[in-house]
Amino acid sequence: MTKAVMLQGTGSDVGKTILVAGLCRLAANRGLSVRPFKPQNMSNNAAVADDGGEIGRAQWLQSLACRVPSSVHMNPVLLKPQSETGSQIILQGKVFGQAKGRDYQKLKPELLSAVLESFETVGKGADLVIVEGAGSPAEINLRPGDIANMGFATHAGVPVVLVGDIDRGGVIASLVGTHTILPEEDRRQIVGYIINKFRGDVSLFNDGIDAIGAFTGWPCFGVVPWLKAAGRLPAEDSVVLERLASGGTGALKVAVPVLSRIANFDDFDPLAAEPQVELVYVRAGERLPPDAGLVILPGSKSTIGDLQDLRANGWDSDISTHVRRGGRVIGICGGYQMLGRTVSDPLGLEGESRSVPGLGLLEVDTVMAPEKTVRNSVARSLEYDAGLSGYEIHLGLTSGPDCDRAPVTIDGRPDGARSLDGKVMGTYLHGLFTSDAYRGRLLESFGIEGGGGDYRRSVEDALDEVAAELEKRLSADWLKELLG
Repeated sequence: MTKAVMLQGTGSDVGKTILVAGLCRLAANRGLSVRPFKPQNMSNNAAVADDGGEIGRAQWLQSLACRVPSSVHMNPVLLKPQSETGSQIILQGKVFGQAKGRDYQKLKPELLSAVLESFETVGKGADLVIVEGAGSPAEINLRPGDIANMGFATHAGVPVVLVGDIDRGGVIASLVGTHTILPEEDRRQIVGYIINKFRGDVSLFNDGIDAIGAFTGWPCFGVVPWLKAAGRLPAEDSVVLERLASGGTGALKVAVPVLSRIANFDDFDPLAAEPQVELVYVRAGERLPPDAGLVILPGSKSTIGDLQDLRANGWDSDISTHVRRGGRVIGICGGYQMLGRTVSDPLGLEGESRSVPGLGLLEVDTVMAPEKTVRNSVARSLEYDAGLSGYEIHLGLTSGPDCDRAPVTIDGRPDGARSLDGKVMGTYLHGLFTSDAYRGRLLESFGIEGGGGDYRRSVEDALDEVAAELEKRLSADWLKELLG
């Protein structure tokens, strides 16, 4: 039987994703056949798995850490929020339906069999499966029918390691409190805990470890410091955008408005890594910086809804002013659709049936269609004659005169549109900036050097650095038991 362990958090954003990725790379570096698994994920940051279909980008990253092809079974249930109360449900890579929160709670028990089936599929031929929970098992109001945390762990018989985030404070209370409120069946699944994101002298927390042990009886499997290399890895949740600082020296300021349903924002990580680029995420209530040389409209899970929010924030006026001043604009996927004349949804695929005016910066129109495009793609920039690779995840067909000036080809076919003066362009290709050659030529057009680094190599190196740090900081006895 394949060995497995599950990392659950005392709350959201405690660092489970990076710890799982680091443990996956550590196991792979030791020669083990290891796989990641997350029963249920909620994120608009999706990837196209190597076997087709959508999974969370976190599981795509973790499969990269394992050095294995990604699979839809690594994340069998993916929830993609479309509104404040409802999400699209992706089951084993394909659209299953839509549900509001209360309805989804009733649906979860029906999905458990698919989750367990995927878990078995992922484990075939593997030495180890490292499972990531979602949110916190302490949300006992969600325990009935749970498939994300203890509901999965108890059904699958997988031991659980709790992860507590000391950086946010209250880590002792969160661990002890979790122990206190969990039912006995769930508590028995927990074999220990990890303290994450520690800053300073670890010995100062020895009394804290003693206190947690006295209250819970759980052993501490290690105190992990703030992992600097994690900043070079794609983030899973848009919550990180609330605290991301601008990067670079500011030779070129690139502004990205943070849409309410922003999707695949890790598209911009390669730009953020450029020393001469200052990437600015503009939040609701803020104006786009007038000194930005480039504005990028990101992907969106709900193009029409985010287009309305964009106008509510006054960003449409900011973008128009930016273009009049000679600034450039790039739209990715949903952001590309927003740049056109109209966006129509006659079947109500994103909600109510309606048609709204776009920003009018490209002579194109988009009509939402029920067929969803989900595929990995090999592409080429026609503007810079540079090779590209990426993926497509979108609803909608876009057409119009500016499509005759397609900026890229995807799998040999023209894609996207470009304005007559070349200042505004859009494409359905995610991963545009990952190409070092394209990124370098783009930055050269602004009079600065860039693209010299190997972005994909930097991600691989970051995974190795995280793995090496975990090997130093985690209990040698526990790692020996887990990894051999």
